[in-house]
Amino acid sequence: MMSHAYAERCPWAGSDPLYVAYHDKEWGVPTSDVRVLFEKLVLEGFQAGLAWITILRKREAFRAAFDDFDAEKIARYGHRKVAKLLKDEGIVRHRGKIEAAISNAKAFMQGVGMVNDHLTGCFRHAECAKLGARFNP
Repeated sequence: MMSHAYAERCPWAGSDPLYVAYHDKEWGVPTSDVRVLFEKLVLEGFQAGLAWITILRKREAFRAAFDDFDAEKIARYGHRKVAKLLKDEGIVRHRGKIEAAISNAKAFMQGVGMVNDHLTGCFRHAECAKLGARFNP
């Protein structure tokens, strides 16, 4: 028996155990974990045009194929890695989506301050470098 204040679950979760677990433990849960955020960004991109359950069923394969969504590693992927991913039957093999994930790894790292791409003469460079030190313990 559920111990929640409400006995209902959002209807989209249905009865599929993957959907139920995703709904109950992940969907809509705020997080500041950059790896988790990047994983969600990449998987959402791969989901375009597909059912979310398709992505959930392939999530472990995506994690393995994309180095557990380590944005720094993904940002360095080259042509060989793209070719390898295009042959990986465990994931959605779509060149545009794969290349977008690599590109997003770079926009994501800049956007969340994992890398400081402010010009050294920019007034924000020193401030952001100090704030970004938390990514490099």
